[in-house]
Amino acid sequence: MSSMVNNKEHRAGFVNIIGNPNVGKSTLMNALVGEKLSIVTAKAQTTRHRIMGIVNTEDYQIVYSDTPGMLKPSYRLQEDMMKFVDAAIGDADIILYVTDVVEKSDKNIEYIEKLGKLECPVVVVVNKIDISDQPKVVELISWWQKTLPGAIVIPVSAKERFNLESVLDAIVSRLPVSPPWFDKDQFTDRNLRFFASEIIREKILQNYSQEIPYSCEVGIEFFKEGKDRYEIGAVIYVMRDSQKGIIIGKGGSALKKTGTDARLDMEDFFQKKVFLQLFVKVDPDWRENRKELRKFGYEE
Repeated sequence: MSSMVNNKEHRAGFVNIIGNPNVGKSTLMNALVGEKLSIVTAKAQTTRHRIMGIVNTEDYQIVYSDTPGMLKPSYRLQEDMMKFVDAAIGDADIILYVTDVVEKSDKNIEYIEKLGKLECPVVVVVNKIDISDQPKVVELISWWQKTLPGAIVIPVSAKERFNLESVLDAIVSRLPVSPPWFDKDQFTDRNLRFFASEIIREKILQNYSQEIPYSCEVGIEFFKEGKDRYEIGAVIYVMRDSQKGIIIGKGGSALKKTGTDARLDMEDFFQKKVFLQLFVKVDPDWRENRKELRKFGYEE
């Protein structure tokens, strides 16, 4: 994907993606970065961390930041997730506010009001136009232009990769003149251990229903790079013995499927063979315990 904007001075900046759950923030960032960095599933609260994806050309560096969906916290984990959102609003050079054709436009209006007071540029991305019709999309664009008159509003389909060029051009033309923030060969701020845990968590979201994925977290116990393969050991933490039984499944079948699905995705992502061992452990307090949350990368 190339931009029509051509500047002699190098531009670089932090483009932070915020929005409500399930509007397609992760799908949009993965499409803009060209790498699958963020988990994408149909379930809410899929993204728990703030994940950066970096796009480099000779003329610019865009540091995208995907964030958890905005919500009213029910427990400490969600409080920490919302801290990532608030930090993203506070340190952005450009905000990408993602909404879609399905959600109520004024959901979490307090965040929308915050956007209206920001000094940095705001780009409102109206996603999923592939499942709507033109009159509805025009009406939504008009609503956003009236609500955030200082913002640029762009209709897209991140899933179909439609009109992403317009988003890129809007970003590049608003980037500050700056040297790059990261090495030009770097495409994320996260290490391979992090992506191993996220891939396993994605498979849990895909393979188990109801509350199970929201009661789980993944910890990487060991990550060894050999000549021919990575050797990875991971623990899936659950909150109750009954959840441990569901994760493992009859005769270990469910855990085996999750492990196989995760291993194949890791091999595709790492471009190397993977030997993966999965274990399951009950930890009733992990969503509320500061020490545990710090271990999983939430508490600062």
